[in-house]
Amino acid sequence: MTPHLFLRILKQNALWFLILPGVTLITVFFFTRNEPKVYQSQATLYTGLASGYTLLSDQKNTYTNVDNAFDNLLTTLNSKETLHQIAVSLLTQHLQLQQPDSMVLAAPGFQKLQKAIPSELYFSLLAGGSADYTYHKVDSLSRAEVDNPIKSLLNKSTSYYSIDRLSGKLKGTRKKLSDMLIMEYEADDPAVAQQTLNLAIKILNTRYTALKTTEATSVVDYYEGETQKAKQRLAEAEQSLQSFSVKHKVLNFDEDAKNVTQSRETLTSEYNQELMRNKAAKAAMDALNRRMGQRGDLLAASDELKKKQTELTEAENKLINAKAYGSTEGVVANLQANVDRASEELKSTARKYYMAGDSQDAIPQETILNEWLTKVLAFEESAARLELYKKRLGEYEAKTEEYSPLASQLRQLNRDLSVAEKEYLTATQSLNQALTHRKDISIDGALTVLDAPDFPTAKGSKRWLFLALAIGIGLFLALLITAIRFLLDRRISSPEQAEMIIGRPVTALFPLIKMGAPDAKANRAVISMFEQLCSAINIEIVQATAKPHPPVITLFSVRSRQGKTWIASGLARLYGEAGQRVAYCYPDYTSPQKVAEQNGVTFLPYMLRPNFMNINDLRYLIDEQENFDAASYDLIILELPSLTSSPIPVNLLNKSYVSLLVVDANLVWARTERQLLEMYKKIASHPILTVLNKVEDDYIEDPNQEDAVISLNQTRRLLNFRRKFLSPEQG
Repeated sequence: MTPHLFLRILKQNALWFLILPGVTLITVFFFTRNEPKVYQSQATLYTGLASGYTLLSDQKNTYTNVDNAFDNLLTTLNSKETLHQIAVSLLTQHLQLQQPDSMVLAAPGFQKLQKAIPSELYFSLLAGGSADYTYHKVDSLSRAEVDNPIKSLLNKSTSYYSIDRLSGKLKGTRKKLSDMLIMEYEADDPAVAQQTLNLAIKILNTRYTALKTTEATSVVDYYEGETQKAKQRLAEAEQSLQSFSVKHKVLNFDEDAKNVTQSRETLTSEYNQELMRNKAAKAAMDALNRRMGQRGDLLAASDELKKKQTELTEAENKLINAKAYGSTEGVVANLQANVDRASEELKSTARKYYMAGDSQDAIPQETILNEWLTKVLAFEESAARLELYKKRLGEYEAKTEEYSPLASQLRQLNRDLSVAEKEYLTATQSLNQALTHRKDISIDGALTVLDAPDFPTAKGSKRWLFLALAIGIGLFLALLITAIRFLLDRRISSPEQAEMIIGRPVTALFPLIKMGAPDAKANRAVISMFEQLCSAINIEIVQATAKPHPPVITLFSVRSRQGKTWIASGLARLYGEAGQRVAYCYPDYTSPQKVAEQNGVTFLPYMLRPNFMNINDLRYLIDEQENFDAASYDLIILELPSLTSSPIPVNLLNKSYVSLLVVDANLVWARTERQLLEMYKKIASHPILTVLNKVEDDYIEDPNQEDAVISLNQTRRLLNFRRKFLSPEQG
């Protein structure tokens, strides 16, 4: 949309821009004539949520925790229960008044309260004589299922005690990124505004602190229970491990198992060595027996000698066992003395039965006997040690068999103990954190009132703002109506719109002519447009070389009264004054008119005949009595009737050099117009120029007087020509 078009639309709808703002202004002025005064009380609270130092300051997230804390605080303030308690507290405070008090409740509010509550109910609420009794009574009635005056007061939007009113008027906002919370409340009574804000701060402090404390206490109780359970499980795991150690006499299972393994390996090695010594002693003893011959058999068969040998063996076994199991030195010494004694007795008995002399190998018998006794003693000692080794190996084997399943049991007990310890430590840590958080809440305390609610003065009236908004709304409505009218207006109002709707460029624009102003802008524009139109027509005539002479200019319109006759007469006058012989053929709608001639222009009216669509030459169109000869003219201008009132002379159109489509600026270009123009374009094999008539002055360029090539008298003749020669119904 161009600026010219926008200004033209505003000019056309100027009345709406005057009426609608005026109506809205008067309406708002009327409804705000008794606007009540508004009082706003304000308070500032220090929360300490952002920069306050507490026990958990190092653990707080500056961005997340602080934002969440402020959101929780404001949500608590705007909760329905908080607003309900504020309303009940305020009503309780007002019920205690015996007369209006400018610092609590002014006279208008006091009178409304007296009317809202019946006297019987009023006295019953005060029967307890205390504010607590009244509060509980009011709170009970406000939560009752049946309707009552107290419940109505809390639900009535105009009441000071309305929860909806409190929700809309009570505001809390964080001051930028600080710890400060700004609270505001406005009412038409300054005392009510101040007292309501005081109660809101008090109840917010109580509810928010109780909420945080209750939350922390529940967490502490939970973790205390979990800690006790974990401690009990830890004690049970420790008791199981202790019972295992006592039952199996284990101080350190890993060390004991390692010692058993090492001792068993050492004992096995010693057993093998002792077994070899025993075998050697036995072999040596047998060899000496063979050397001693019959004496050796006697010694072997002697009961006394066997008895002494048995005593020696028992003494050796006792001595070795005592040494192996770590007996005291006195016991070992006594056992050693018994061994020595048995050894000497064995030797004495052996000598007693063995005869003196030499052996078969010429070795002294005593020497062989001594050696035999030595081997016997060695064999007995070895046999005793072997018995001990076997016994100890059996013990170690039993110990090993006992330790094998105990290892898995001990690992399970240790694992249970480790898990119990971790659970106990985790529960203890969580409990400490919960206790710290609860302590932090108690240290942090309630919100601190930095600026107490003030006793407000009346706020500046918003009436002028409302009046300004009313004017703005009126202008907006006027603009909206203008836009709707513009969108719904299907008329051709501008050259651009004509080109868009018709689909063809506009060659000439003719303004709406107003008589009696010879030097007006429109008159100069008419002269310039006729000259431009003639130039465009001449160009098309020059380029049409295949057409027969003389050139035929056809003017047509879709609807009647579009200005064809006026434009055709103007073109005929211009061509006639240029020295050309012009024939202007136009339809005659009334009584038959005669042929006229003026300034080189011959005016030829024709009647619409039934065979109009089949005419293929102009001489068949004009009355035969006129003896029309086209060759005698330099130019022929043919005006056709409107396409909606007559058929199209298809054969006659082929004679034309150029067609002029004349369109009135106020025409509604609809489906019928588009169809008829499309049919005409299919028939016409020559150029079609579009002329827009009766255009508003805003779209017309005003030529300078030096550019006007036609004299003022010529202009007047062009403008008065139609009135003189043509009937009003034409065009």
